[in-house]
Amino acid sequence: MTDVAGHFGEWLQGRLGPDGPVVLVTCPCPVLRVSPAAGPALFPADSVERFCAALGTDSAHWPELACDMPPGGGAGASTAWLVAGARAVAPHATAEQIARACLSVEGACDPLMFPDPDRLLWASREGRIVERLSAPPRCEVVGGFWGAPTRTDPADHAFPEVDDLVTDWRRAVTEADLGIAAGIATASATRCDALRGPGDPMTGLARDLKALGVVRAHTGSARGLIFAPGAVPATAEPALREAGLTQVLHFTTGQRP
Repeated sequence: MTDVAGHFGEWLQGRLGPDGPVVLVTCPCPVLRVSPAAGPALFPADSVERFCAALGTDSAHWPELACDMPPGGGAGASTAWLVAGARAVAPHATAEQIARACLSVEGACDPLMFPDPDRLLWASREGRIVERLSAPPRCEVVGGFWGAPTRTDPADHAFPEVDDLVTDWRRAVTEADLGIAAGIATASATRCDALRGPGDPMTGLARDLKALGVVRAHTGSARGLIFAPGAVPATAEPALREAGLTQVLHFTTGQRP
């Protein structure tokens, strides 16, 4: 069994039209992982049994799993935990089968069962791919967790409309334009701040540290700053800690070399 990486919020998230699905483009985070080691269970035994039944197996060989990311942080802890377990008990299950099984116990899930989750426009409450896209431009993110954790409520559809951001995103990733992509992430974060809150110090930090933009968990406490590769100032991590963010981290994401 291999580790399963989490994510760190979303490049964008919202409704496709006033009555459309909640969609997102996730921001993979290779330094936050679920690993085969002793750790607390993120789901009760009956949910694990139901998940395994959806995969056509049982929970007799469910592994011990340790999770780096805090539940409710917006870093994919619950989905990554289930995907890691699925790979142990149902190694031949497809990504689509795992997504359906995750949905059966979570009600909403991240696309972490796919090899390139940031290449998908993903309907999280439906567990399906809306559109396949190019990968986001390569970048570095410095981030942490701000405020209280917030678990995803699958019945919650109170997100801003993002049709325009999705259109702009297609252009940004097709042209591999990090400046445009960071601007879209910032716009999505700003809309989410206005509708859902809570307020955070990221706008001021982005200005002071000359970041290209802001990325956030649209449900959850993950907050980050986007930088071009090699452009992260040495003061970035201390500045985030001083501003009150916890579990500060630094990772590279986007297009593979």
